Amino acid sequence: MDVQIDQIALDDASIQSASLHAKYLEMLTKTKLELKYFESQLDIIYKDKWLYYTGKMDTDRVQQLGWSPDPLNGLKILKSDLEYYFKADGDLQELSSKIDLAKITKETLEEIIGHIRFRSTNIKNIIEWRKFMSGS
Repeated sequence: MDVQIDQIALDDASIQSASLHAKYLEMLTKTKLELKYFESQLDIIYKDKWLYYTGKMDTDRVQQLGWSPDPLNGLKILKSDLEYYFKADGDLQELSSKIDLAKITKETLEEIIGHIRFRSTNIKNIIEWRKFMSGS
């Protein structure tokens, strides 16, 4: 397990900190890139959904996306009510969930990296405590 410090091989644990940092930094970088991608996709699909729900999207594009030709089932709604449709839209919800997951993963990885940075201080404290206990 990555978080455990081997009490006997403190030198190895100290050396391992750099590789752990690199491992989680790579994961964080991938997650940040994924988050940026999802956020850009949300902007695109949000625009498409706006065009779709307001009836301004070309019928060829609607067919290309595989969406129903009548998103509101014959209803006429106010533009101020569009937000309700956006919130209930499955495509937007799915992408928003991916964004939320990526944000949580990013925050978790940032916290893990912070603990890894502090790991060397923990190892130093263990060594100092052992010196103190042995009377050195």
